[in-house]
Amino acid sequence: MKTDVTQVMVEEHKLILRMIGLVERNTAQMEAGKFRDWQFYLDAIDFIRNFADRFHHAKEEDVLFAALVANGMPAQNSPVAAMLMAHDQGRAFVRAMEEGAQKALDGESGQIPLIAENARGYAALLRDHIDKEDTILYPLAERVLPEEPRTAMVAAYAKAESSAPVGLAAHYQAMVERYEAQSPA
Repeated sequence: MKTDVTQVMVEEHKLILRMIGLVERNTAQMEAGKFRDWQFYLDAIDFIRNFADRFHHAKEEDVLFAALVANGMPAQNSPVAAMLMAHDQGRAFVRAMEEGAQKALDGESGQIPLIAENARGYAALLRDHIDKEDTILYPLAERVLPEEPRTAMVAAYAKAESSAPVGLAAHYQAMVERYEAQSPA
């Protein structure tokens, strides 16, 4: 039995999808004139940058994707290249969403379309991206990666997690739970 190297990523996706759900719900309410908590968007951006990007995507990019390429997957014109491109597209949506949310928080009117367009774009991109990883790329990785690099991969995940600020995952778990409690489905 091979050491599992993707389950940790699937578990992290669950929390990311919960935040995406909050972004979608609050964006719909914002467009309907029922939500004006600009700080939520800045908190969501903080979550995206620090949990989804630095914590989760870093493990994907630096460990899993690197192992796939080292074990024969092409770096260009491949599933890895497509996933990296989606990460970059997500970062662009986040930058634009942050710009609008910060301006709205500072009292500048007219930011709702900018926030909404980029929040919806990010949410759609990430839902599709996570689905492709969970249903195509991760199962492929589990099939093609030999056992030899797997122990080092698990150690690299642990090292990445230990280099993150203490309590990072718990902090963002609590953030998501707090916003879910404020905004029931």
